[in-house]
Amino acid sequence: MNAEPATLSLAGCLRGIRLSLPILPASMVFGAVFGTVCAQKGLTLFETFLINSMVFAGASQFVAMEIYQSQLTYGIMLAMIGVTAAVNMRMLLLGASLRPWLGSVPAWQTYPSLYFLTDINWLLSLREYGKGERDWGIYLGSGLFLWVMWALSVIPGYMAGNAIADPAAWGLDVVLPAFFVAMLVPLWKGKRQTVSWLTAAVVSIGTWYLTGGYWGILTGAISGAIAGAMFDE
Repeated sequence: MNAEPATLSLAGCLRGIRLSLPILPASMVFGAVFGTVCAQKGLTLFETFLINSMVFAGASQFVAMEIYQSQLTYGIMLAMIGVTAAVNMRMLLLGASLRPWLGSVPAWQTYPSLYFLTDINWLLSLREYGKGERDWGIYLGSGLFLWVMWALSVIPGYMAGNAIADPAAWGLDVVLPAFFVAMLVPLWKGKRQTVSWLTAAVVSIGTWYLTGGYWGILTGAISGAIAGAMFDE
């Protein structure tokens, strides 16, 4: 663990917000699409807003809504819980990777803040940490900002109905992947990352090819972490 203590400041939080701005349009569009999906499923605007703000988990929300039916049964609810847990299980690894930075932060601050952990602000935060940044306001500020904007984004989507029901038709499905690729480049530091990233990619694509769905997110994350841990550069 890095001996330099973590700090928290308003300036760090504001910087986290600024770093999140480039991805905000795409994030809000996908949130709006989720609002459209909920409208098509017959949920009220309040129910949609509540799901979006409380779950705050992007991909797993869409997976759960694929299973959702207006007549809920215990089986459907268990299936929704199961797929949400499976897709979000990668957060265990993302949270663990923040331990060197947040390990010295009091538990009463750390654990509530993990609610705002997403792929986006994790990637932003890890990049800044690699540059020597120790103000974890970057993580907290970006997470809070993205949560607020994500929660609000369902409103126009819900009201718009079918206008943006298919993101691929607008070319919006490539925005988030392109963003992640661009953000990953500065994190590459040598063979260890190459091996773990390639392993994760191969396993994830293989899982998608064999089973379909979103299991590749979980298998790719676990296999990449194991490969990185076993490879001694």
